[in-house]
Amino acid sequence: MNKICVYCGSRTPHQSIFSQSADQLGKEIAKRSWDVVFGGGKIGMMGRVADAALSQNGQVIGVIPTALKLEEIAHTGLSELIETQNMHTRKAKMEELSHAFVVLPGGFGTLDEFFEILTWRQLGFHNKPIILVDIDGYFSGLKQFIQRAIDEDYVRKSNLKLFHWVSTVEESMTYLDEYFQINTD
Repeated sequence: MNKICVYCGSRTPHQSIFSQSADQLGKEIAKRSWDVVFGGGKIGMMGRVADAALSQNGQVIGVIPTALKLEEIAHTGLSELIETQNMHTRKAKMEELSHAFVVLPGGFGTLDEFFEILTWRQLGFHNKPIILVDIDGYFSGLKQFIQRAIDEDYVRKSNLKLFHWVSTVEESMTYLDEYFQINTD
């Protein structure tokens, strides 16, 4: 059973295309009989991904620090909710459980999770696919930053191969379908 970790915002964005993408991703993961692993919240894009997967009878595993659970933002309708001591152990547990990572638009927390899992791959701590879904050009500024970092030699150009950049949820699913087909034969 493949488990897909989804990093995304804990807030609801203004433009509906982002919420629709969260719904679509949750449903597409569940339709493939893959599990969703996510931050355990019932709010924002996180809640939408979870609810969409659950609406398709998908399995959804939330990983949430005690402090956030106590703030009553934990999604109580999940297949499984794992409580961790803090954010550091949360991120480690999410990595341990997951076979791949999909990053949707979000804020500081989403970028923190993306860069940490990317850094872990760069350092050889895992070799799992990471897909950044650039819905409606949301990450165009990030793309400029990464190019500048390459131009200034802070980042090796070869490190672009550590993650896959797509524009739609469909492209992310096609990439994962192909990846799992190749890596399960």
